[in-house]
Amino acid sequence: MNSKQEMRLLDLEKRKTTFEEVSLGYNKTEALNEANRCLNCKKPLCVTGCPVNVNIPKFISLIKEDKINDAYLEIIKNNGFPGICGRVCPQERQCEGKCIRGIKGESVAIGRLERFAFDNKTIDEIKIAPKNGKSVGVVGSGPAGLSFAMEALDNGFSVTIYEALHAPGGVLRYGIPEFRLPKKILDKEIDTLIKKGCKIITNCVIGKTILLEELKEMHDYLFIGAGAGLPRFMNIPGENLNGVLSANEFLTRVNLMKGYLDYDTPIYKAKKVVVVGGGNVAMDAARCSKRLGSDVTLVYRRDEKSMPARLEEIHHAKEEGIVFMPLTNPFEIIGDENGKVIKIRCNKMELGELDSSGRPSFNIVDGEIVELDCDMVIMAIGNFPNPILKNSTDLIEYNQKGLIVVDEGNKTSCDAIYAGGDITTGAATVILAFGAGKKAIQNILKNIDK
Repeated sequence: MNSKQEMRLLDLEKRKTTFEEVSLGYNKTEALNEANRCLNCKKPLCVTGCPVNVNIPKFISLIKEDKINDAYLEIIKNNGFPGICGRVCPQERQCEGKCIRGIKGESVAIGRLERFAFDNKTIDEIKIAPKNGKSVGVVGSGPAGLSFAMEALDNGFSVTIYEALHAPGGVLRYGIPEFRLPKKILDKEIDTLIKKGCKIITNCVIGKTILLEELKEMHDYLFIGAGAGLPRFMNIPGENLNGVLSANEFLTRVNLMKGYLDYDTPIYKAKKVVVVGGGNVAMDAARCSKRLGSDVTLVYRRDEKSMPARLEEIHHAKEEGIVFMPLTNPFEIIGDENGKVIKIRCNKMELGELDSSGRPSFNIVDGEIVELDCDMVIMAIGNFPNPILKNSTDLIEYNQKGLIVVDEGNKTSCDAIYAGGDITTGAATVILAFGAGKKAIQNILKNIDK
């Protein structure tokens, strides 16, 4: 009872060459075994660790009773996207991180059970709420925008989502690879929104196609969940060479490859790739490169223990043959006479005292330099908000980092405009973005009731 029920995985050798989903989920016997590990605590700390406050002990109890549909219905009272969250949320740092069972062993596999409830339900719960006469416009269809839209629909608002790209989903569609989040799952979740009456307008860039001021005149309230899609680079020599990509561009191209999402988007298949970074995006870029046939090395400036990526993703990456080089930080990229990447040069690093982020600082080890041959470098070191919206309006306040300033209820400096997700916090997790969308609509409802 001290260890989680293992989850079956796609065969390792097959994983290296296919984009099929790696984690296969629990069958009924496995789910019951895991659900029976739950202590059903009187004061469930797991709920306090969930950004959307799902009643975790209750839905797990329903799985114990073999009431899968009821478990699903219990989850969607607070989280409209269990198929997504059960796959990509960092549960080990949130709900599972608070689990009492985890004190003397492994926590209950809450995320796996959430996924099980979604994958094995036999109903589609589509409740249409009575209209309240108010309309909301949602900028961006990533996690924050989708969550806000779902909550707004369930509270009677008319909802229109404005998406800059050709299909809704944001980072869920263009950033997270198929082997972690199959697009059929995302499409099923978005289809629920549409069935509830949500209108989605694609290929619409707010700040260019439509100004925010114009959008404000069209709706009673606006929610901005545009994410942080502008890639960050290191500003080191050689970053302008052919073969240096941001993880954003690389993963978008991968997600649009022919035979994957049926788009004929060209992508260079390198022989040797170096990925710079230690978060989930870095793991995604490294594992996609491996599936495209590359030898992959991941370099990270701190130690492996400090990597922000999920432990599961790190473990899977290692299984698949990604070479990890922690305490290694690039300072120069070398090209050939044609301007093509052939090598990256890195300093060896050592850890220092804890910095303001709570992680160890890092310093260069004098005289220790590592050179790695490569024909592609992928930068996965974070993102900034795209400045298109900021540069087109004075309606809302931004801070020095280019993030939208919001209060504790996610309201911007303009009373009718709310915002949430990465556009207000910088790069964070999917579930935190879901929580921001939910919080915003709850505060709009409070203002309406006044």
